[in-house]
Amino acid sequence: MSDVQEQNRSASFAQGLKLIQQLGGVERPAVLDLFASIGEAEFGEQCVGFIYGDVYHRPGLPLPERQLATVAALTALGYAGSQLQFHAKAALNVGCTRRQLVEAVIHVSSFAGFPATLNALTALKAAFEGLPEDEPAAETPEDVPWAGIEDRYQRGLAAMRAVDGEAGEKVAAALADIAPDLATYIIEFTFGEVYTRPHLSLRHREIVTIAACVALGTALPQLKVHIHGLLNVGGTEQEVVETVLHLAFYCGFPAALNAIAAAREVFAQR
Repeated sequence: MSDVQEQNRSASFAQGLKLIQQLGGVERPAVLDLFASIGEAEFGEQCVGFIYGDVYHRPGLPLPERQLATVAALTALGYAGSQLQFHAKAALNVGCTRRQLVEAVIHVSSFAGFPATLNALTALKAAFEGLPEDEPAAETPEDVPWAGIEDRYQRGLAAMRAVDGEAGEKVAAALADIAPDLATYIIEFTFGEVYTRPHLSLRHREIVTIAACVALGTALPQLKVHIHGLLNVGGTEQEVVETVLHLAFYCGFPAALNAIAAAREVFAQR
């Protein structure tokens, strides 16, 4: 390795260490001790430098959104409770609220299932232990498309149209001849109940949804719909790409490659 490469690696590690200290609220990150304990201290420093020093500092996706995406992805993965606790605390340390984190996990229930959500809520409960309950209840904004709609199905239709436009309606129509009740469940529950809850904006909900779909690795058609959805509610192509790149280190590079291919198709269609 050249002197320049070594300097760059050292600078990345220093920047990454500073960030992970901010996220975790401790001077010595446990991940470094873990790698050191198995004789891989250098690799641990490389991971911190690359992930937290380089990737986390990329423009286009602020730290709170990165942590919401991470929490959503770890919820969908379903096997990373310790890491979920760490990133829940990290999210609080960079400005997310407890209610936003709970909403992100609840939102994922429609995509990764209730067992994954129940496990994630247990992890959040542990992460929140000892923290004060100081967040006021949120009121539903008056300017949302479903404002004033009492009927759950009609409220869900309004939310689905705001997010997915014609794509959502086509999904529902495609189920009419085989499972119309499934379409009803999606409209009434996912959109009528979950999407219309307070504390997360539609933009944040679509970032969370994209993160969950990337983590699942088996939901490319739905991922494409919700990439459109994020763009429909004010998100940008850069936010889509940065969310996927960010998740490569949590969900794996194959999942990120598949998601980027899906994003390319969506961008071309628009």
